[in-house]
Formats: sequence, C-alpha cells, structure tokens
Amino acid sequence: MRVLVVEDEAKIRSFVVKGLKAEGFNVDTAANGSDARLMALQTPYDAIVLDIMIPGQDGISILKELREKRINTPVILATARGGLEDRLQGLNLGADDYLPKPFHIDELVARLRAVFRRSSGALLNLVKVEDLTINLGTREVKKGSEAVELTPREFNLLELLMRVPGRVYTRTQILETVWNYDFDPNTNLVDVYIKRLRAKVDKAEPRLIETVRGVGYRIRKG
Repeated sequence: MRVLVVEDEAKIRSFVVKGLKAEGFNVDTAANGSDARLMALQTPYDAIVLDIMIPGQDGISILKELREKRINTPVILATARGGLEDRLQGLNLGADDYLPKPFHIDELVARLRAVFRRSSGALLNLVKVEDLTINLGTREVKKGSEAVELTPREFNLLELLMRVPGRVYTRTQILETVWNYDFDPNTNLVDVYIKRLRAKVDKAEPRLIETVRGVGYRIRKG
C-alpha cells in the first residue's frame, strides 16, 4: 500500500513515516502544498494523509482540486485544527476520514486500512494464484486453507509479485518498490527475502515463485 504523507513539521513527519514503514507501508512525503499537489495529481497513491495547515497551498484546497479533477484517492485529513467547521468542510469536499492531532500511529494505520478497504471493495482485496491467496485489506495470506504468517516486508514482496502474475520484476524494481532503496549491486536482500517466502508459501514443485536467470523474479501464471 503506497501512501503520501503531507506534513510540514519534520519531527511529526519522521514519526509518521517510521511508524507506517514498520507496518509495511510504502511512504512518500511532502512538506508543502506545492509538492503535495503535484505528487497527488501525478502518482496513483492508495491513500493520502493530508495536513490542513501546510506552507503554500493548504490541504483543503488540495483536496478540493483532487475531487474536482475526479481523483478519488482516499484522503485522511490530519490537523491540530479540530473544530466542527473544519471537519465538516473537509468531509463535504470529499475527505474519507478526519484524524485530529496528536494521534497514535496505530490509529492512523487502522484508519488507512479501513479507507483502503472501502475504496477498493472487499472482492478487489483478494488476489489469488492457484492455491495461494492474499487479502490486501486484512493482509492475510493463505496457502490452500492454511493461514501463513508473513512479516510486513515479506507480505509487500509477495503482493508485488502476485498483482501481475507472469510479469518479471528485476531486483532493482523490487528494492525500489518494497524497500524504497536505490539499487546496491552488492546486496542480496531480495534473494534472501525470496528464499524466506518460498520457505513459507512455496515449498512444493513446481514453484509459483520463479527465478528468471539474469533478470529477477516472477509469480508464474496459474
């Protein structure tokens, strides 16, 4: 799940990013209205956490522009301005939720997953290849009828591969998407996590997770 966090206070922004990444989210950030507007218009985020009081274009006007352009990315407004008028204005313009500051990161995570479930629909949350199923909303994984426990990073890697069965992802693409890392030719991080995934969800031959030599990895089409 890719999230844009719009927050001008560096300490709060760092706190939120750290908490969301620990829960397996991919996070981009913006510290002002101009950057936030461009990123929200150009990138298909799964959700946006949008502070109202930011330098430049304020959060309310960004939200209004998104909805006028029929961009329906779920938006959670987060602000210290907790008055009824502010909440109503944001919700009437199409905000999906409202979270007053200060807030606990667990509450933000729960609300993000809730708006994502509502926006995508229960059926769209399920991705299945043969007997392997993942639920994008609840982040549950099943191999046949057996539940499988994955770490947040393992889940994100499996989700990436399963969204488009048959598509080959290079190690660079996987690092950039799952870890937000630039490619390091000396790292074997992707290979280590592929090995972990296989041990949990892909023990039997023929493998669902295929190695494409000299290129990367893919989930074979069922």
